Amino acid sequence: MKKILFIFGTRPEAIKTIPIVKEFQKHSKDFNIEVCITAQHREMLDSVMNLFDIKANYDLNIMRNNQSLFQLTSNILLKLEDVLEESKPDLVFVHGDTTTTFVASLAAYYKRIDVAHIEAGLRTNNIYSPYPEEMNRQLVSKIAKYHFAPTYNAKSCLQQENIDEDKIHVVGNSVIDGLFLALDKISENLKIDNYKVTKKQLEFSF
Repeated sequence: MKKILFIFGTRPEAIKTIPIVKEFQKHSKDFNIEVCITAQHREMLDSVMNLFDIKANYDLNIMRNNQSLFQLTSNILLKLEDVLEESKPDLVFVHGDTTTTFVASLAAYYKRIDVAHIEAGLRTNNIYSPYPEEMNRQLVSKIAKYHFAPTYNAKSCLQQENIDEDKIHVVGNSVIDGLFLALDKISENLKIDNYKVTKKQLEFSF
């Protein structure tokens, strides 16, 4: 059985990562799934975790007022060392371009653990815009073994950086899956069964 550790810390990461966590949880005979949150965004992250009934196996609780990038980066890195030692995952999933994403990838690299990057390949090619997100996502691409790109344009960006095409998978944006999970929750919790949004209405091509 393969052990997979999902690491995220902000509300947008959670919205886009939790649908993937839930999909893996359907295959519990094949995968042992754990979740680590850094809580880079504390209250906003907690609201999403509560909405989707996801419990973290590890909560680093690193949010502090007026925390610098130096402090944030070092705090996450030091705390993840213990998490990775205890969890011993075969694969770490990260999402997007946050400081949590970059540092989690770096920590996994230090432990020689493979990394899968959700929403890979977005680029402005200006390392200061957006800052620090553009450099975060470029560095994660250097570390990751598996690249899940939302669009073919993102795939092309990765290929231009000499990333093996066999390791790039165009999968769309998991925010759509997050939307449908939220709609299901609305229907379940408030007993509203008359919303008419369908997957076909939300289809789009690139």
